[in-house]
Amino acid sequence: QVQLVESGGGLVQTGGSLRLSCEASGIIFSFNAMGWYRQAPGKQRELVARIITYTTYYADSVKGRFTISRDNAKNTMYLQMNSLKPEDTAVYYCNTNPPQQGYWGQGTQVTVSS
Repeated sequence: QVQLVESGGGLVQTGGSLRLSCEASGIIFSFNAMGWYRQAPGKQRELVARIITYTTYYADSVKGRFTISRDNAKNTMYLQMNSLKPEDTAVYYCNTNPPQQGYWGQGTQVTVSS
């Protein structure tokens, strides 16, 4: 059974940084394209960043500020978020890319105050 557990969210001021982690069990990261997603209140969930082996993709809204990475030995994926903006406020999730419906976890809340 696949389990993805996100952590590292919190409350930060505009311009601050956070590092999110996604620990996986039941799935081998190195065999899968993985992504970070976010869902803001009243909005649809969107893909923020994706990593396939060592190739990365970023949504235009986070390009240059966020960095996705993973440690295959630890089966853990990260999202380093710098220069955070209030519009980055959302619940952040990890999943495969494309996402599997049954893999969604609880997510981790990121709140950026202005």
